[in-house]
Amino acid sequence: MKQKKTIAAALTMMLTAVPFGEMQAENLNDSLALPEVVVTGTRNATDVRHLPMTVTVIGRDMLTAEHQTSVLPTVMREVPGFLVTSRGMMGYGVSGGAAGGINMRGLAGGSGQMMVLIDGHPQYQGIYGHPISDSYQTLMAERVEVLRGPASVLYGSNAMGGVMNIVTRQAKKDGIFTNVNLGAGSYGTIQTEASNQVRAGKFSSTVSAQYSRSDNHRPRMGFEQYGGYLKLGYDINDNWNAYIDANVTHFNASQPGSEEKPLWDADQWITRGVVSAALENNYGWTSGALSVYTNFGRHKIDDGTSDPTTPTARYFRSKDALTGVSLYQSMQLFEGNRVTAGVDYMHIYGNAYYTSKATGDILDTPNKQSGKSYRNEVAGYVDFRQDLMDWLTVDLGARVDYHNITGTEFVPQAGVVVRPIEDGEIKAMASKGFRNPTMREMYLYPPSNTDLEPERLWNYELSWNHRLEDGTVYGVNVFYLKGDNLIQQVPVDGKQRLVNTGEIENWGMDAELKYPIGPYFYVRANTSYLHMKNKIVGAPEGTGYAGVDYHQGKWFASLGLKRIKDLYTAVGDDETKEDVLLVNASVTYALMQNISLWARGENLLARKYEFNKGFPMPRATFMGGVSLSF
Repeated sequence: MKQKKTIAAALTMMLTAVPFGEMQAENLNDSLALPEVVVTGTRNATDVRHLPMTVTVIGRDMLTAEHQTSVLPTVMREVPGFLVTSRGMMGYGVSGGAAGGINMRGLAGGSGQMMVLIDGHPQYQGIYGHPISDSYQTLMAERVEVLRGPASVLYGSNAMGGVMNIVTRQAKKDGIFTNVNLGAGSYGTIQTEASNQVRAGKFSSTVSAQYSRSDNHRPRMGFEQYGGYLKLGYDINDNWNAYIDANVTHFNASQPGSEEKPLWDADQWITRGVVSAALENNYGWTSGALSVYTNFGRHKIDDGTSDPTTPTARYFRSKDALTGVSLYQSMQLFEGNRVTAGVDYMHIYGNAYYTSKATGDILDTPNKQSGKSYRNEVAGYVDFRQDLMDWLTVDLGARVDYHNITGTEFVPQAGVVVRPIEDGEIKAMASKGFRNPTMREMYLYPPSNTDLEPERLWNYELSWNHRLEDGTVYGVNVFYLKGDNLIQQVPVDGKQRLVNTGEIENWGMDAELKYPIGPYFYVRANTSYLHMKNKIVGAPEGTGYAGVDYHQGKWFASLGLKRIKDLYTAVGDDETKEDVLLVNASVTYALMQNISLWARGENLLARKYEFNKGFPMPRATFMGGVSLSF
């Protein structure tokens, strides 16, 4: 009875309240009226109207509007065709039964074909070569930029499907600013976060910490996470600045297996982190940076058992890291010109093994590495952009990437932007993407193959973007991509083996709309369609989102509808598709100058659906809390 009253109260708040504070909404509308400046597609701050690639920018106001601890739910809502699989109310997990697969245009982060960056630095495991979704916390993000389509010229391997770049926070004005966000809700879920930012002349700092947990909606599906972010910056003079930062997260997760094949003791203990240091320069006509970074991970996994009376005898463990150096400089050589040149080096290494639960001793691991548990990659790239006329820009880029095992890869791209009207542009782009095989694919477990070559594809796209005087923004993009050499597991001489035999041929479109209605309402919508010659698990044929924000005085509220059509949860003879319709809502009320109350509801229609086959998602869930700022 108490839970029903709580749910009823939350629903009443959402249905009678209205969506941000007035000040936040005014800032949002003002920012949408200005040209968007991005760094992901070019390595220097550039007006997106002069770039041939398609980039979506999500600012911190939007990332924090619904009080999500992860950036991924907001990115999935705002970027057409961008899908992140889930399995519960909180926690994506890793290994068997995991969710958090990032998919765009039929290319998946779980396969290492979608790259996540933090301040332009690649984030993925050294052994398995894919991003870990539980690492991308809102507490560190100033904004997120998503580039749809290959970005291998600037970012190399794993960026063949696109990139999501998390740009980290830094205090911009003098003072001390502290925010605390506390929330609780369905299934024993708790989320807490505290951030402090300081700016004192040339010095700046950001310190954040978070703790979250959930029992989730199925037995043996608990999740607990804690972590923190630190960034220290110093402006050496008007042209040079330096910073160091570190982000570490640890989570404990359990997965109960599918409904058809339940598991016991399938537990995970994962630590992931990144540390970086950078020296940046900006003279107006030229800007650049030298940065050093390292990603590290420690993983301990119990694969679980189908019989609770006979627990497993071993843990899977792995230690891996990626250490890199990035040097680039962008300069304007003459009017209308911008040339960016850079060099990247990465040392990718790791070790995977089993240990005995009883003794802790290291056990034999099926492994072909023979001591060679590392990879080195070095690359050089250049991007040349030129405004030939006020209405015409051309862009040419190329990368030469050397991998110490697979050899040299040449990666070109070319694009053109035509601006037939002041606030609209036509963009055309042709770009190559590639992905080097991972250490797991080459050396670990019996299907591995030391003769694997890189995956490769070409992507072609054409888009139209338009901004109107009233703040309306819309865009339409069509694309075609074709690739071969994809790594697949097939029978060879009666045994399963990984070989370069797969093909991909996808085409589709996506569209976006942002539309202000009077002083209080703001509408956001996007849609996508994807045709896949070969179906991929975790890839939907269609997505759509329509949402409205309402803001007035102390109230901010949003109501959104997310549609996911023909999401493949299994392919082949057991092909299974899901159609998902989700209604979500949130409300924030500024109780006092420094105190806000908030509530959020997801899947309010209590629909039954799955992202992962055999892992049903929860019906309607609710969260509520308080935010403090001082």
